[in-house]
Amino acid sequence: MGMNAVELVATVTTPFSPADLLEIPQQTAWLQLRADLADGAPADWLRNYFSGRLIYSLRSGRAGGKFDDCVSERYRRLISAASEYDLVELEADSDLVPELLEKIPANKRMISCHGARCAIASFRSAWQQVSVIPARYYCVTTTATRSSDGLQPLLFLQDLKRRDVIAICEGPSGLWGRLLSPYFGAPLLFGQLDHQSRALGELHIQQLISDYGFPALYPLRELYGMVGNRLFQSPSPRLHNAAYRELGYPALFLPFHVEHFEDFWQEMVKAAALHSLGIPVRGLVVVSPHKEAAVAVADAHSFMVRKAAASNVFIHRNDAWEAETTDPESIAAVRNEYPLRAAVIGCGGAGRAVAAALKQGGSDVTLVNRGLQRGEYAEELLGLPFIPLSQFRAEGFNLIVNATPVGRDHDGFPLVTETLSNDTLVIDLAYGAQPTPLVSAILARGGTAIDGHDVLLTQVRKQFQLMTGLEMPASIGRETVLAGNGVNFDSKFIERPRSMFAKYIPIS
Repeated sequence: MGMNAVELVATVTTPFSPADLLEIPQQTAWLQLRADLADGAPADWLRNYFSGRLIYSLRSGRAGGKFDDCVSERYRRLISAASEYDLVELEADSDLVPELLEKIPANKRMISCHGARCAIASFRSAWQQVSVIPARYYCVTTTATRSSDGLQPLLFLQDLKRRDVIAICEGPSGLWGRLLSPYFGAPLLFGQLDHQSRALGELHIQQLISDYGFPALYPLRELYGMVGNRLFQSPSPRLHNAAYRELGYPALFLPFHVEHFEDFWQEMVKAAALHSLGIPVRGLVVVSPHKEAAVAVADAHSFMVRKAAASNVFIHRNDAWEAETTDPESIAAVRNEYPLRAAVIGCGGAGRAVAAALKQGGSDVTLVNRGLQRGEYAEELLGLPFIPLSQFRAEGFNLIVNATPVGRDHDGFPLVTETLSNDTLVIDLAYGAQPTPLVSAILARGGTAIDGHDVLLTQVRKQFQLMTGLEMPASIGRETVLAGNGVNFDSKFIERPRSMFAKYIPIS
């Protein structure tokens, strides 16, 4: 798979302004107007703000759209669009009629077939239906219900060996396959223009560029990825893929949306599904809620995985899968400060690994959790004292680690901050598009904190090294973490000689 390129399409699905169009990345070749969802716009007006080519789509309910007016009105709009736009989407089950085909030339047709069953035989059947009509592009689309569904259109494209066919599975479970489809001949790759209205599993057009390196197609010989059910805003693909490009390493890091880890493991990993495409999976980052389930399927486990009974990294070595954890890297910044009196809030896989590492370093560690069952399980597993969150007060601790997702969506605090001393360092594993309320509150009153983006970067560096055997380039830093998804806060650091943790205080 040598260097090549795909053409990027920015899809408009909501009312938009000239300012929105002017923000379309220059690498974008096409603008697709979903006229069934967004306000219609004359092509000449669009060309004032976008210099690429234009696609007109008027999706019906059968194709997952909202246009339900009469057939004559539909035909009128499609014919009118053909006189202005560079490409008009025609639905295979309703629009391939003489009235339209006579007035919409073949080089302006994109024939789409929606709703095929997610199996290679269904893709072949749909292709036989649409291929008899000349067109510039053909698009066969279905919806994925599990990760293994995304394999089917890729196998179809691999067999077809054409450069005018798009075959994809929509939905979050199919995203990984859509990202791979250009490597198997799909000429177009679609991204959303609107940040706010995207459905789960849809990427903004800028993410295709910043996180995956499109429109360029770099050499690709192996895959790595992230497995979880809430991962599409993670900066991890951006970091890993930027490192591959800088090092000239022939790999791609993909998001695998997975609801049931055991199914994913059997269908995608143990079955070596991607070997048939010539791009085997060599490493996986496992995130919530699968860290505990992952331990059961591994062939080998590190010491810390056994202690925490959770794993977040799988490495393929010598035909075996080894379970590792980089969660202890969350506290790497304070290793030279041991021993500490520390409280770890959250007794899931990350919290247990952090607590185990602190204990191993000689610190006095207290476990804190909202639910009693998980807290008592961690207490027994690690041999550490446990306090229910309702009874926890922060006085007397010089390190507090938030290992819960609370604050990720700007949705509150994991502890009562009034009990925190300004000399207590807080490490917050949660991160989002804004500083978490916890970090914001601590910095506002002059306290000390390490936020989740720095924790993430430290872990990703370790994950990259474990999976590839290489060091992530130093040029990939906090600025890269914050360079997408609308993250909006200052990334600079200053020194305040207030305590042993002063060098970790970011500017709010």
